[in-house]
Amino acid sequence: MSGPWRQRSSLWQADIASIVLLILFVLAIFGLEAWLQPQFTPTTLVLTGIVMALVPAIVWLAFFYRRDRLEPEPKHLVVQMVILGGLLASAVGIPLVEGVFDVPAWLSSSPAWAQLLGGFFIVGMIQEFLKYAAVRFSVYYADDFDESIDGIIYTTAVAVGFAVVLNINFVVSSGGVDLGSGAIRMVLTTLAQASFAGIVGYFLGRMKFEKRPLWWMPLGLITAAGLNSLFVFLRGTLSQGSLGAVNNWVGLALAAVLAGVITWFLSRSIQHDLAVHGGS
Repeated sequence: MSGPWRQRSSLWQADIASIVLLILFVLAIFGLEAWLQPQFTPTTLVLTGIVMALVPAIVWLAFFYRRDRLEPEPKHLVVQMVILGGLLASAVGIPLVEGVFDVPAWLSSSPAWAQLLGGFFIVGMIQEFLKYAAVRFSVYYADDFDESIDGIIYTTAVAVGFAVVLNINFVVSSGGVDLGSGAIRMVLTTLAQASFAGIVGYFLGRMKFEKRPLWWMPLGLITAAGLNSLFVFLRGTLSQGSLGAVNNWVGLALAAVLAGVITWFLSRSIQHDLAVHGGS
């Protein structure tokens, strides 16, 4: 009994350490900005965005990867999924959302119902389908995809690459950001993208190893896209209003709670699968 308890305790300690590390990352960015008051050139802006985007990506990828302790996935496959996610974001996701549908020009100024629907049908469905397709048409039939929780691991890896590109694009397209607020946004974006992809991966893994009805996977995509839309709404819409900076923090806090609850659910699901398959 002491073995399983020790493993579970060490996992929770590591999870807390991950959260503390990200908090320290945000605080460090705030401190460095106040101390250095940097002025960016286009080159240093891109380099800073890349560094700031990579830190939360590495932490959240390790968070999910560490939980698959029974049969850890090959690191080269995980890295390939991260790269594939970044490529899909830059080649398909961002061009569709910002180019074809021009979402930044109209979504935030639309009524709440239009923002939620637009976020669902355009942003949410495009992003979550790309994460699904990345795994479904690559490692889904690989020998290393040998348990249901692998769906969560691989889709999370895709989402981490996706989030890195989204965060870099945010920094570059905005022409520079407040570093502290930018760090918070990047941490939240990475957590949210990984969380929604985890839902897709949960449904994908169950579909591979269990007999599921035809509506099972569409339900997973709809759920993930709906939560994605709600996250964008909370982070964006509530950041605009008469309360100014205070309202911005409220929007960020609510978006963080939403993504955090999803992460907790996925972590519990992984723990349950590990217990059922003799993870002690």
